[in-house]
Amino acid sequence: MTTSDPPLSKLAFLASDRPEAQEALVRLSERYGQYPREEADIVVALGGDGFMLEVLHDQRDHRRPIYGMNRGSVGFLMNEYAEDDLRERINEAERAIIHPLKMVATDIHGTVHKAMAINEVSLLRQTRQTAKLRISIDGKVRLSELSCDGALVSTPAGSTAYNLSAHGPIIPLDAKVLALTPISAFRPRRWRGALLAHTAKVSFEILEFEKRPVSAVADNLEVRDVIEVHISEDRQVSMRMLFDAGRSLEERVLAEQFSV
Repeated sequence: MTTSDPPLSKLAFLASDRPEAQEALVRLSERYGQYPREEADIVVALGGDGFMLEVLHDQRDHRRPIYGMNRGSVGFLMNEYAEDDLRERINEAERAIIHPLKMVATDIHGTVHKAMAINEVSLLRQTRQTAKLRISIDGKVRLSELSCDGALVSTPAGSTAYNLSAHGPIIPLDAKVLALTPISAFRPRRWRGALLAHTAKVSFEILEFEKRPVSAVADNLEVRDVIEVHISEDRQVSMRMLFDAGRSLEERVLAEQFSV
């Protein structure tokens, strides 16, 4: 937040189904008040990273910033849980702007599915057979055949999630790049993925899709039996998250690169 911004005082608390999140919802609502979301200045999300993604998806058409506190198992996107001085923490917090990915996937029946992903879009094999993918960037084929368990395109905000587990690079938030990362690549065995400009349009064509079915997953939405998937960053959508002073998302991403 900046000194010129008006103070955020009207809070709308949302909680996951976890007992500790529900208990926190009751205590914080009694202490700070509970405003309807349409009247609130800010949404306070109580849960883990999965719940934060749910709230971000739900709030995509609203411009209210979201401040999360960890009442779940994983809390990379969340602030530390503390009940004291909450309004002061929120008004001193640092802001992160997130631009999601847009996925357009066509399945074997010709149905087109559209979805948004804040972390990543993943293509995953559905059976014991490896997937075979053809990858194009901005309309030009860059990899004619990738045999693999799958592949993913990650935003900077999501680069420390599934992308990192698949040995992809951690990306600073202001780098304006996307990560294209293979998942257990078999052929070509030495290909480790690519860093792409955030304006790049990534297309996957599923080869031998009847024999080697593939699903496409945008965060928590899965589309099965896809034949082609197109992914690009949606700069028309801006999501605002708040992080405690000195614990910005940029700082967390940087610190993650030096964790051992």
